Amino acid sequence: MTAEKSSPAGSNPDLTHLLHAWRSGDGHAFSALIDEAYVALKQMAVRRVGNHGAATLSPTELVHETALGMMQSPMDFANRAHFFATMSLAMRSILVDRARARAAEKRGGRDVQVSLSRADFGDEGALAVDLLALEQALTRLETLDPRCGQIMHLTYFGGLQQDEIALVMDVSVPTVKRDLRFARSWLLKAIGD
Repeated sequence: MTAEKSSPAGSNPDLTHLLHAWRSGDGHAFSALIDEAYVALKQMAVRRVGNHGAATLSPTELVHETALGMMQSPMDFANRAHFFATMSLAMRSILVDRARARAAEKRGGRDVQVSLSRADFGDEGALAVDLLALEQALTRLETLDPRCGQIMHLTYFGGLQQDEIALVMDVSVPTVKRDLRFARSWLLKAIGD
């Protein structure tokens, strides 16, 4: 695995070229784009699915379902970071939809449990919450402070590093750090209520 593929928004000229080719209408570019980005996408999916007590999809299935959705609804990606942020949002949507479907099952569907590691929140230990509660809390946060909500999403669901988030959001790294501190604190309080 190359350094470029270990970080979702890392520098990879081939990925940039494929994004431009797909944007220009090259029908084969999307398949090559997914092949080129697969390792990073799989890492994102492992991070997401790995946090579920009862996973609804394997990481591979999540990557494939996400890619299929993107292929069916083409988008214009500005750059690598935008591509990975969008793929992260799509993964989040798929997992939340699956969790909602499971919770709505006739025979007392239960919430999908997600372990939010306090390492993600800068502390030790773990806080178990269900995916739907997390989604509701993130939605409330995004309503109150859209930038903080998006930064938290890119950190938790996207697995992006602070410098990558700063690039995607067009803000400084100190702003990302400050917003993450606020978002983590706010989410811990909201989920704890």
